[in-house]
Amino acid sequence: MPVEVTWWGHATCTLEDTHTRVLTDPLFARRLAHLRRRRGAVPPPPALRADVALVSHLHADHLHLPSLARLAPGTRVLVPRGALRAVPGLRRLTGLAVSEVAPGDVTTVGPLVVRAVPARHDGRRLPVGRHRAPALGFVVEGEARTYFAGDTGLFNEMAKEVGPVDVALLPVGGWGPHLGEGHLDAGRAAQALALLGAASAVPVHYGTYWPIGMDAVRPHEFHAPGHEFERLAARYAPDAVVHRLGHGESVRLGVTR
Repeated sequence: MPVEVTWWGHATCTLEDTHTRVLTDPLFARRLAHLRRRRGAVPPPPALRADVALVSHLHADHLHLPSLARLAPGTRVLVPRGALRAVPGLRRLTGLAVSEVAPGDVTTVGPLVVRAVPARHDGRRLPVGRHRAPALGFVVEGEARTYFAGDTGLFNEMAKEVGPVDVALLPVGGWGPHLGEGHLDAGRAAQALALLGAASAVPVHYGTYWPIGMDAVRPHEFHAPGHEFERLAARYAPDAVVHRLGHGESVRLGVTR
């Protein structure tokens, strides 16, 4: 049975595997602080349906409380360990089944196994402050092994910590003209794809949000990362197939082992 990936924009995807829906870093907003959605419609209500939502880290464009609040009562939500203390608003989402996880933790969701893996990214909620939680990636194992990287830099232990995967959902850009430490750009994401040995990749975390008033500042950093990742993946991981999706577009991926 094939798995299906839908990209809703930024780091928000739906993965359907073994009749189970996994939602990554839900962000259903037209505007977030100084960012506005420049491409793609806000995902429609059916996109909120999920058996489990995975939250990779505490930054507000990944752990977005108003979006989580729109999930159906009883939806399971996995967040980094320490998030409930660092983000008090999470404790008010009493209708959701929120669980904290750390690298190495394994959670069963129906027929799926979800494994939290390390990420190299700032784990704080705010740029300053002592409250933090480890940034995570997730490997979802069902018919396929699908890696959702969240936000991460390239690190030497990536292949060992994440393990062999079939599908990789990899960030290739950001929401501003400059990427700081702990991020993948198109080139580093292509190198990560080679390390992981995935047969299929979907570039995410680009071409959706951009700072208000900065439309003319390095616009190629908004538009180009998906194409650039596709080009560089052909160099670093020539056996992998890159599926560069439009907002709201889906791809079905057959898995052979």
